[in-house]
Amino acid sequence: MKNIDTLLNNISETRNELLNHSIYSKLKSEHAIAKFMETHVFAVWDFMSLVKALQIDLTSVDLPWTPTKDNISRRLINEIVLGEESDIDQQENPTSHYELYLEAMETIGANTDKIKKFVSNVIDCNNYKLAVSKSEIPNAAVDFMNFTFDIIDTKKTHIIASVFTFGREDLIPDMFINIVKSLNEKAGSKTNDLLYYLERHIEMDGDEHGPMALKMISGLCGNNQEKWNDAIKYSNEALKQRIKLWDYISSQI
Repeated sequence: MKNIDTLLNNISETRNELLNHSIYSKLKSEHAIAKFMETHVFAVWDFMSLVKALQIDLTSVDLPWTPTKDNISRRLINEIVLGEESDIDQQENPTSHYELYLEAMETIGANTDKIKKFVSNVIDCNNYKLAVSKSEIPNAAVDFMNFTFDIIDTKKTHIIASVFTFGREDLIPDMFINIVKSLNEKAGSKTNDLLYYLERHIEMDGDEHGPMALKMISGLCGNNQEKWNDAIKYSNEALKQRIKLWDYISSQI
């Protein structure tokens, strides 16, 4: 695990900057969280394209089917796709985490018009960049999503997997859940749906996915130092992109 330890050490400064961002001190009301969600939802949406890119690369989605060689990565990605795309809501109806997030936004009073229009444009255009051009999206969210799709366009699985593992959603629940729990304790709180979303996120990650993700990165990078350098570079950049997104949202609260 020497290479993994080196990677974690190299991204630790940027990761700590993100974990200690001033935005968290501003999320003290339902109004502030609603404003946060109105922009963050675009990052919730584009996460699924990152996951799907890995599913295409690491599992068999072609016909006729054949088993892929990397059984650890195959299981990890399929489990995450199942949880993210086909979880259950509080009434035990099948739903995606993106849809759970939208429901939580509506409950708390956040505006969902921009994200819904954008996703509608994605469906109509079947093209990410064209959908962006037809939508009203904060520039910071566009920049964040552009980075995600630039990563996908590299077609390099080790880079996509590194951004997925070290730069994405695993950071959010632990940072955010204590804030939401404290608000949820107040009478008449509208944060219950958001709390459920965060708890499902954490439950889905479980104790197995972290070690499996590290094994996935180790397998994809192997003994290739250039790939490990890529993993460090793009993981750091993913964290920096998140910091930029947080800077923007913080300025709007």
